[in-house]
Amino acid sequence: MTPSLEDRLRAVRLLLLDVDGVLTDGSIIYSDTGAETKIFNVRDGLGIRMLQRAGIGVGIVTGRSAGALRHRCRNLDIDLLFDGVGDKGAALPAILEKTGLRADAAAFMGDDLPDLSLMAKVGTAIAVADAAPEVLAAAHLTTERPGGKGAVREAAEILLKARGEWETTLRGFRP
Repeated sequence: MTPSLEDRLRAVRLLLLDVDGVLTDGSIIYSDTGAETKIFNVRDGLGIRMLQRAGIGVGIVTGRSAGALRHRCRNLDIDLLFDGVGDKGAALPAILEKTGLRADAAAFMGDDLPDLSLMAKVGTAIAVADAAPEVLAAAHLTTERPGGKGAVREAAEILLKARGEWETTLRGFRP
């Protein structure tokens, strides 16, 4: 018997994220000197912080390496960074060993074909609204928001609500 979506969401203890197309809208900006710049959504950052405060780990698994990403990870206290990864699914054993979790306690949020191998190995596969059709088909959950435009925040809220932690989270922001 396959677990229901609610069962999958309640089991999540770690949210893994792709970067380009999930934390960003997929655009890459190069300066005249060749420096790469990325634009991150501040609401996604708050969603990551809310998950961390609720005891849900957050990590990055991406095919590219960029200084801008390392800065964003430092800013958000994300220590679990796997960048420059060719086969994202092959990174999962190292992630599980490092975190002490099982695959069914991990979720991965992706948008394009290189994300499929990891989506197939975690307990909960999440796609952003503007993901490739194959990624949408592989997802247990699809956000309404596109990558880089609050999709991570939306997923964070869905996870917290499924775990019954949304009201506790809100109390931390109310006077």
